[in-house]
Amino acid sequence: MDHTAASNLIFDALAHAVAGNSEKAADALSDLGQNSDNSQMYGVCCAIAGAGEHVLRRIYGDQAPTDGTGMFVLEGLEPGAVVDPPELFALRFLTAYANNDPDTCMALFSAALQSDGDQYVDSVCALLAHVAGLCRLALKR
Repeated sequence: MDHTAASNLIFDALAHAVAGNSEKAADALSDLGQNSDNSQMYGVCCAIAGAGEHVLRRIYGDQAPTDGTGMFVLEGLEPGAVVDPPELFALRFLTAYANNDPDTCMALFSAALQSDGDQYVDSVCALLAHVAGLCRLALKR
């Protein structure tokens, strides 16, 4: 799949997810997964996380929320309660991407890729869902 086609599908997946059309979002994401190699799917995750970072910066301005380190820190709705590996992947990947930490992004992606069963697919879907949720939050502001 060429870069333009992949970019269009990523945009479609995110737009459908933001609009609440999970079936069309899943179709676009499935098309990406079926026509992309592992390296390209890493790029897909980075593109989705890049959209998430953009939204975070729009919500919070140019200054990232700080925990004393000047870095983004994300938690689930119930702090400390996230135990689902795909949810953890999504939060950690988005945070690492927003904090410009490509080594952690690659390590998280590699771990998801090598996981059992559908965990890899679920992880990419969770990343899309989290970023779509941030987009919906930004649209309400």
